[in-house]
Amino acid sequence: MTRARSLLNLISHTWFLSVIQNEFRTGKIDLDSTMKLLETLQIPFDFAHVKHVFKKTVDKRKTNTINIEDFRAIYRAIVHRVEFQELFRAYSPNNKILADTELIEFLRKEQYETEGCETMALEIILKHEPIEEVKKRRQMSFEGFIRYMNSEDCLIFKSDHRTVYQDMNHPLCDYFISSSHNTYLVSDQLIGPSDLWGYTSALVKGCRCLEIDCWDGSNNEPVVYHGHTLTSKILFHSVIQVIDKYAFVASDYPVVLSLENHCSPKQQEVMAEYLESILGDKLLTSTIGDTDVTQLPSPEALKFKILVKNKKVGTIEEGMLRRNLDSHGETGEISDLENMSDEDESDERAPLFPRNDSSKRKSEQKPPAPPRKKAKMKKTKIALALSDLVIYTKSEKFVSFEHSLANQKCYENNSIGETQARKFVKHSAKEFVSHTSRFITRIYPKGTRATSSNYNPQEFWNVGCQMVALNFQTPGVQMELQNGKFLDNGGCGYVLKPEFLRKHNSTFTPQNVGRYSKPMSLSIRLISGHQLPPSNLSKTNKADHLVHIEIYGVPEDQTKKKSSVIKSNALNPRWDETFSFTVQVPELALIRFCVEDEISLVANDFLGQYTLPLLSLSKGYRSVPLFSKDGDNLKPASLFVHIWYY
Repeated sequence: MTRARSLLNLISHTWFLSVIQNEFRTGKIDLDSTMKLLETLQIPFDFAHVKHVFKKTVDKRKTNTINIEDFRAIYRAIVHRVEFQELFRAYSPNNKILADTELIEFLRKEQYETEGCETMALEIILKHEPIEEVKKRRQMSFEGFIRYMNSEDCLIFKSDHRTVYQDMNHPLCDYFISSSHNTYLVSDQLIGPSDLWGYTSALVKGCRCLEIDCWDGSNNEPVVYHGHTLTSKILFHSVIQVIDKYAFVASDYPVVLSLENHCSPKQQEVMAEYLESILGDKLLTSTIGDTDVTQLPSPEALKFKILVKNKKVGTIEEGMLRRNLDSHGETGEISDLENMSDEDESDERAPLFPRNDSSKRKSEQKPPAPPRKKAKMKKTKIALALSDLVIYTKSEKFVSFEHSLANQKCYENNSIGETQARKFVKHSAKEFVSHTSRFITRIYPKGTRATSSNYNPQEFWNVGCQMVALNFQTPGVQMELQNGKFLDNGGCGYVLKPEFLRKHNSTFTPQNVGRYSKPMSLSIRLISGHQLPPSNLSKTNKADHLVHIEIYGVPEDQTKKKSSVIKSNALNPRWDETFSFTVQVPELALIRFCVEDEISLVANDFLGQYTLPLLSLSKGYRSVPLFSKDGDNLKPASLFVHIWYY
């Protein structure tokens, strides 16, 4: 055994030397060459961490270069993680090599892989083992094991959830749909710029419902901006060109253009012309099958289609008959009492210069809602050319749940402001769930969010609202929940709602889950961190790290737990702490890992986070990637955890 072990040592050492020795022809290398050499070894490295370890090595001497033994020590300090060695040794009798049978045992016992472990083990060896001699023997060295543990194969997010795996043949209203509010804004709501990048960026993130605020522009060219504010203007046709280019880059499933339309009939016709000429066959202009629509089509049936959401004159059938005739210049009238866009409601609009009362008296903080004006009864003219492009997404003014149940057609959908929607969640949750099981419902931020802040989307997903529209340009926990939710189902922008939010006769409410509860016991062992981002507020690499683990879901499931603080170690902090949770409605729950630097007893600095659906957690030893506030991957920064649930 000793001879075999020394032979394995030799093989590993020979491999390492064969990769690096060429660089040491002149004897020593500097920091840049060290970084390049580490890249050759195909392990992800963070420059700040390598620089920190390199500096510690050279500071002992009066030189800026290292020799081959120094390099080996740096490599081991960063790569040969103690927690990986412990795992490897538990399954490798000689502490040097895993035979394929031992790797299979590891996959079954530790990673909870149940099917095809033999094939999987072989694939892992072929994919991750860097030493050819070991690979040929169908074995895995510690170097290969490290690469496997650091790879996508060991991510916390279930591999089969990284592609579309849900049934995409349900009606559109059965899905949560990734939705953006005032998509054209890339900053605040009052004076910031409007930019085409808002649309590109949202579509690349898999957003499937975009908002376009349309106003009359000069030279008969409709423009897009936040009306009655100082935000800049962009041309409507430029917006449609960008949407045409990027609509299906991230997802094949339908895109809904939610028009907030303030244009004259003349410029509405121009809008219709641009929609048809630029989008061509992508634009949905007729029903799929029967013109008498009793159920919405599915995302599958609407693949690669763009739908217009706007007010509409008459029925789908009438509109389709008209399209065969020349309706150029013709308009229809809609009573604003029934069809006013919700975003026109005065109590949801922000004034351009909000009052800044210093008085803390409640009565003065919020001015009373203006009286309902009779002007809301006035008729709105809609160009038939635009109206007839609305097929399955007709904007309908929300009156009440009873009114919708009695009068609303399946292709008519409502927009409800967050303030009103929150009251419904609190006082009429059962009716709200019943409503969203039938009709697409869009929630949008209140107008007083002048800085483009966001509300918590979870409370509206909890009652089945499909289009919970957020300001995508504003980083924070709310957008992290949005990104985490829509990681699911291959990031296609459509996530199938749980059955209790799809059934018309459901009695589910978030406050009283009752018989819909399927409790899940979850245990998370936070083992370690690796190459964590240094704090912005720290001049050295010595952040004091702690980790929050948070559950978002129905009120009963909302909880937050935090680890102890590991001082002055961003490279490889070790926790070995276990956290237990019982989740009543796992189908709606999201889990968020957040890493912070403890600045003082009362203040922490955000360093990185990762959010994902609870039901997308992989069991076993897993790596948790970390993302910045702006949603950038902070690779190679990660947490190392063990997940178990039943």
